[in-house]
Amino acid sequence: MSYVSIVVLSHSFDIVAGVRDLLKQVQPDVPLAIAGGLKNGELGTDVFAIKSAIESVYSPLGVVILFDLGSARLNAEMAIEMLEENQNIRLVDAPLVEGSYAAIIEAGCGADLEDVIAAAMTMKSWNKLSD
Repeated sequence: MSYVSIVVLSHSFDIVAGVRDLLKQVQPDVPLAIAGGLKNGELGTDVFAIKSAIESVYSPLGVVILFDLGSARLNAEMAIEMLEENQNIRLVDAPLVEGSYAAIIEAGCGADLEDVIAAAMTMKSWNKLSD
């Protein structure tokens, strides 16, 4: 079975590594890639690492990219522009952990790109504390 792929970006490698571990336990079959931190171990994002992450899981069904901070978005946009195959790649403005979790569950159920995005986006208004 083919799935919509997920890419998770952060300024910290430790953050994306932890999110990757969580997501792989939930849906091990969904293509998932991460990019985070700089080669020297400092905080930041690297456009070439992001490009490689996207290429490693690219699917014509779609790629959903979740990110932590604004410059991760900017570097992701540049990486997408650099790709030969850049159709159906979408940046999603959702909480990194909760959005990634919802997206990978939906992708693992065989959902299409728009439904995976919608699942991630619902996490923007999800209340973790009951009233």
